[in-house]
Amino acid sequence: MNKLLIVGTVAFDAIETPFGKTDKILGGAATYIGLSASFFNLQSAIVSVVGDDFPQEHLDLLTSKNIDISGIEIVKGGKTFFWSGLYHNDLNSRDTLVTELNVLADFQPKVPQNFKDADVVMLGNLHPLVQSSVLDQMEKKPKLVVLDTMNFWMDCALPELLDVIKRVDVITINDEEARQLSGEYSLVKAAAKIQELGPKYVVIKKGEHGALLFHNREVFFAPALPLEEVFDPTGAGDTFAGGFSGFIAQSENISFGNMKNGIIYGSNLASFCVEKFGTERMETLSKTEVAIRLQQFKSLTQFDIEI
Repeated sequence: MNKLLIVGTVAFDAIETPFGKTDKILGGAATYIGLSASFFNLQSAIVSVVGDDFPQEHLDLLTSKNIDISGIEIVKGGKTFFWSGLYHNDLNSRDTLVTELNVLADFQPKVPQNFKDADVVMLGNLHPLVQSSVLDQMEKKPKLVVLDTMNFWMDCALPELLDVIKRVDVITINDEEARQLSGEYSLVKAAAKIQELGPKYVVIKKGEHGALLFHNREVFFAPALPLEEVFDPTGAGDTFAGGFSGFIAQSENISFGNMKNGIIYGSNLASFCVEKFGTERMETLSKTEVAIRLQQFKSLTQFDIEI
């Protein structure tokens, strides 16, 4: 069975949207990536850090999804990373109300020995130096390294970010971040500039408007499934990344054609994530539901046309 190594935050979130609000609930990039990747036939492990205020039931949830949690460090007397956000009416923009790094401030990732030969490494949104240190610990070169990042690191750690970008095969960012990183408004030009930085593949996420995949001069677009109800977009991008990296790790096929399928699988899983607050929908999601919606995706994009 192939191995997927996931690096990112395991955290508490407090979320408010036009449809309601939550107190502290389970969150974090690695959590969403792991739950999403659990729908594929592979071994996965999370490398992260939490405080001793982190409930055992959350760790048990990850274990129940066959996720190896030996790389999650529990700091005695420490507090878990906490983020609170308020979404605006269109759900495309949000205000960060609180960010408490807590134990994440001094996080030194430790890759479990049995995952130092992982086939695919998914570097969730973290400080670029943390992402680099994970790659330094790998005992053999992964078949694929996927990196997710955000504008915050472009603002405050750009040299370190550019260093780690040189070492990855795929980068996933949103359209605003792609423009900032490249200095280009056109997403086609932006993707070309970003490929010059190192990654062979560039995935640009556009939220409810789908996702773009770029490789050399080839482009693929996957729509987002039109949904009747969207409650909370938190974690949708990470769920997408988990679906994408999980599918690629399971299939062992690292080609542009297969990455198209990975984009669809990622988009499919992300469409479930937004239907309830936090990780709630992903915790109870069944493989049957995933398969049915995948057929909907196929119907949405399939057509016959004479040329």
